Amino acid sequence: MAERVIPLIDQRLGALRAGVPATPIAATGLLSDTLGRPLRDLRISVTDRCNFRCSYCMPKEVFDKDYPYLPHSDLLTFEEITRVAKQFVAHGVRKIRLTGGEPLLRKNIEVLIEQLAALRTVEGEPLDITLTTNGSLLARKAASLKAAGLQRVTVSLDGLQDDVFRAMNDVDFPVADVLRGIEAAREAGLGPIKVNMVVKRGTNDNEILPMARHFKGTGIVLRFIEYMDVGATNGWRMDEVLPSADVVKLINAELPLRQLDASAPGETAERWGYADGGGEVGVISSVTQAFCGGCNRARLSTEGQLYLCLFASQGWDLRSLVRGGAGDEELASAIAHIWQGRGDRYSQLRSTMPPDTGGGARRVEMSYIGG
Repeated sequence: MAERVIPLIDQRLGALRAGVPATPIAATGLLSDTLGRPLRDLRISVTDRCNFRCSYCMPKEVFDKDYPYLPHSDLLTFEEITRVAKQFVAHGVRKIRLTGGEPLLRKNIEVLIEQLAALRTVEGEPLDITLTTNGSLLARKAASLKAAGLQRVTVSLDGLQDDVFRAMNDVDFPVADVLRGIEAAREAGLGPIKVNMVVKRGTNDNEILPMARHFKGTGIVLRFIEYMDVGATNGWRMDEVLPSADVVKLINAELPLRQLDASAPGETAERWGYADGGGEVGVISSVTQAFCGGCNRARLSTEGQLYLCLFASQGWDLRSLVRGGAGDEELASAIAHIWQGRGDRYSQLRSTMPPDTGGGARRVEMSYIGG
């Protein structure tokens, strides 16, 4: 096996200045980028901290006890996040997903959820407010999250076998506690619940069938995600990617599947239903089957940088506008100007790119802007 080199770098990258265009851009809800893609989904990272050290996201070799996390004063306040989110909603966003790091580590996260839940789409409808979590704090927080206005959760779970799961999270956290969190979320009404499993060939691919068997018939949607080349610290290699087509073939051999239609425009997961009506699974194939053409997602980092792609190398500094006295119209115009210039489609272009020699622009870390 080839030696793995994990570069010790800071995942936070210099931001581009977010300028206000001379001619205001009205928020009509019809904003689109250079490829005609609308803005519908905003993912907000509320913290750069996590209590897990998964090798594909926040490896312990980089994110150790001496790692310099962002000071609290650099983080957007809940009021600032809500103000920025309001401008995105005016441009057509209908769904907001809270991410991290681990978002439940952000103190009083329920206050932010209450504020976001009060926003309305351009059509006057409530937003779809969701949250992605590793599940470690979900058992104690599920009821309060629901009461605050959270509608549903997605839980990251990379296996059911306890030793495999402890090895994947690299902090010896037991899988039973995550399963208790999922059950608490179900009891609180945070559904439909989705469970995401990142599949690494040779690490946890033997957990695919046990996971499918466990969640079949529960109403919980299990999704398998191809191990992605996000950031620069996870030591990604193509030979560790198990194509989603192989995952579907493996499950179908024991638990027959039939393909389902997408549930929403720009959906990242390909949906498969159990032939006997026992629910569904999904596969997210960002490596082997790019879905850039329908990507309608923007990402807001913990301290207010706008990223246009999960694989971006730079963000746009919105915090300077927010704290520099810009009005709502100016902030909305700046966001519109950035989105209108968007042409990102990294996954579609990946196969045509030369091998990374380390001299190109570093991609932002997934732990910094969420998945």
